[in-house]
Amino acid sequence: MEQQIKFQNVKNKVIKIFWVFIIGSILGCILETIVGTVSSRSFQLRKGLIYGPFIPVYGIGLVIYYLIISNIKDIKKVFLLSMILGAGVEFACSYFQELCFGTVSWDYSDMPFNIAGRTSLLFAIYWGIAGVVFVKFILPLLLKLDICISNKKFRYITVIVATFMIFNICISWAAGVRQNERVQKIEPNSKLDAFLDKHYPDYVMDKVYSNKITRVKK
Repeated sequence: MEQQIKFQNVKNKVIKIFWVFIIGSILGCILETIVGTVSSRSFQLRKGLIYGPFIPVYGIGLVIYYLIISNIKDIKKVFLLSMILGAGVEFACSYFQELCFGTVSWDYSDMPFNIAGRTSLLFAIYWGIAGVVFVKFILPLLLKLDICISNKKFRYITVIVATFMIFNICISWAAGVRQNERVQKIEPNSKLDAFLDKHYPDYVMDKVYSNKITRVKK
């Protein structure tokens, strides 16, 4: 009985973390779209996956905030730790994007106190502010998820959304890798490559990622 309770608690925790990731990814898309639209003075839908309004880097960031800073009461500690965590996530995501796809979505090389152009002091401060906003305003709302998790219908919805997101992440990853191969003039050598070339050609990928990612020159 005690083991079942522990298993249930773990399952509930996983479900909650998943929804924290989804919420963070959506909030990130909204924020980036607003910033992109205002800065360019024309509507720009900025997203990180092919389907849906999601930017996973923000979802990862929110999950890390939830796991690490949720129980910290000192706002100064929240701010400083959020700076470090946010900048670290930003750096890692930029590095792996370039490693896997040969592209970068942001470059802070022209900003003072930047690290390899992947993150900077200014954006670390933004991440710190985001951590404070999270603790003050978002965390109290996330606590209400506990009520939903106990609902069977909500769990069914979670399974459906999770299945969709697994597909979404996998197809976005595969399409991005294949686009990088096309840039390198690598011919398709499998049915999957042919499928990706047909359904996710360059013009589709460029339209999906309207933030105009930069391809790194080798």
